[in-house]
Amino acid sequence: MSDRVFEDRRAALEEAFFAKHNQELLARLRERDRQATDEGALSAASGITDPAVLKQLLGLGIGAATVAALALAPLVLVAWADGAMSKEEQSAILSAAHKRGLQPGGPGHALLEHWMSQAPGPEIAEAWKAYIRALTASMPEAERHALREAVLGQAEQVADAAGGFLGLGVGNRVSAAERAVLHELAAAFGA
Repeated sequence: MSDRVFEDRRAALEEAFFAKHNQELLARLRERDRQATDEGALSAASGITDPAVLKQLLGLGIGAATVAALALAPLVLVAWADGAMSKEEQSAILSAAHKRGLQPGGPGHALLEHWMSQAPGPEIAEAWKAYIRALTASMPEAERHALREAVLGQAEQVADAAGGFLGLGVGNRVSAAERAVLHELAAAFGA
């Protein structure tokens, strides 16, 4: 009788072990499927096919629903370059977001608002650079140049929005810190 009790106990423990192992394995497979789906959706929304860039973006919380905000990161980076974002810079960024179709209340707009209320860390600048390099890697030179001019033009408008010394439009309207960020953005295009 005691052999049967031990055998039943062994079988129950074995079954519990494998049930837990199977649940963990199933959870890992589901997570891998979710990541692949997220990568696929982000790739479709952004045009990026480089798996390393897709993983980097997803790791920062940038997915298919928020990738449009990433396209506006240069504007935010320029606005924060001198350590503060003026109301005029905020207005210029929100205007650009509206022109790009970023709807208030949506996830991309929420991410943009977060970056406007709190300066994004250097990982956002690095993610944008990786994004733009991947996006322009196979672009014809004329398209890459046009995109570069559009992005830098909008970023310069934001830098110019605060308006020179004490916001009076006197002196150089773009600060040295903003100019440095503009050069860094231009370098991401290979220029």
